[in-house]
Amino acid sequence: MNTIPKLIIGIVLLTALCIIAQTRDAGKYIESKNEFFEKIMKSSNEFYSQPAKERKVFKADFAQFDIPKSVEEFNYYWHNDPVISPQGNTGMCWDYCATSFYESEIFRLRKEKIKLSEAFTAYWEYVEKARRFVKERGSSLFAQGSESNAIPRLWTEYGIVPLQSYNGLKTGQTYHDHTKMFNEMKSYLDNIQTQNAWNEEAVLSTIKSILNFHMGEPPAEFILNGKNYTPQTYFKDIVRIDFENYFDFQSTIKQPFYTYTDFEVPDNWWHSKDYINIPLDEFMVAIKGALKNGFTVCIGGDVSEPGYDGYAEAAVIPSFDIPSEFIDEYAREFRIASGTTEDDHGIHLVGYKESNEKSWFLIKDSGSGSRNGANVGYYFYHEDYIKLKMLSFSVHKDAVKNLLEKLK
Repeated sequence: MNTIPKLIIGIVLLTALCIIAQTRDAGKYIESKNEFFEKIMKSSNEFYSQPAKERKVFKADFAQFDIPKSVEEFNYYWHNDPVISPQGNTGMCWDYCATSFYESEIFRLRKEKIKLSEAFTAYWEYVEKARRFVKERGSSLFAQGSESNAIPRLWTEYGIVPLQSYNGLKTGQTYHDHTKMFNEMKSYLDNIQTQNAWNEEAVLSTIKSILNFHMGEPPAEFILNGKNYTPQTYFKDIVRIDFENYFDFQSTIKQPFYTYTDFEVPDNWWHSKDYINIPLDEFMVAIKGALKNGFTVCIGGDVSEPGYDGYAEAAVIPSFDIPSEFIDEYAREFRIASGTTEDDHGIHLVGYKESNEKSWFLIKDSGSGSRNGANVGYYFYHEDYIKLKMLSFSVHKDAVKNLLEKLK
């Protein structure tokens, strides 16, 4: 037999035996790591990083003030627990304070307790802001803030839903955060302006798509207590608020008193001229009178002062700012004109307390600052702070009959 075929046969047999004897190797996922590289990065970060600078802000020494210690010191009216719905990292304070105000009104008028969805209102406000942005070719402000009197406009058109039907949170999300959502919408609208692509239908469709992704699409209908509702029928049949009975006030010497005026702040983006301008003394009398006669008040103004602090749970005017006896309409106007009083935040006045011939007001606040003290969701405002720093308020007509009679 030829030796070459024998050799070939031997090689084939040997290869076959090796294949038969070979085991299959397994694999698995493991954590990727390079410990030495991690040491390199840690060393580099430590070398190049700047030491953190301690940030300090100037605040009043609150120990010198006789600040209320508890909500229970106040005479207050029913309102939903502020713990239920913090506004998170959003500009929805206008929405939260006004929603809380109308919830309290529903209870005052009919003794019915309901909790409404702030997210539903915010959703449609963003849509309306985008609509006006298109109509005015980018001249209308598109921002997170708004005013409490946006609610009558929005609920009348879109209706409203209970919180349980729409909370605006994604699965697993604990707190609202509109940062990414707003930046996405703003970037899109800025590009629309750059491209002159003013197709309202297309723009609003995209804005809704962004909102739907981040907040979820609001319900067109829902079932409550076995009954089917739309947002409009829920507003008409359950909420039943007559917005003709509510009025907005401001106090500025820039505009004539006892007339309807424009509230000249950026968040009044649609330039509502529904604000009745009144003298400062009457501004304060109206607020005090409302609280003492069974009404709550929706109010807004500046919260960026050294006499304002969440851990102290208080808003006061220290004497180094201005002595109490010098707080008048000119001191107030000076701060408005100079920009040191701005329309920062909306809140809900739900109670009052008399102390040494001055009033303290119990404030329900949806912002994060109100959640650092013992009385979660509340601040205690001294009347001087409201007199100097609060810009506008909304209230039921029955609380301000005498003012309405003075309208020109």
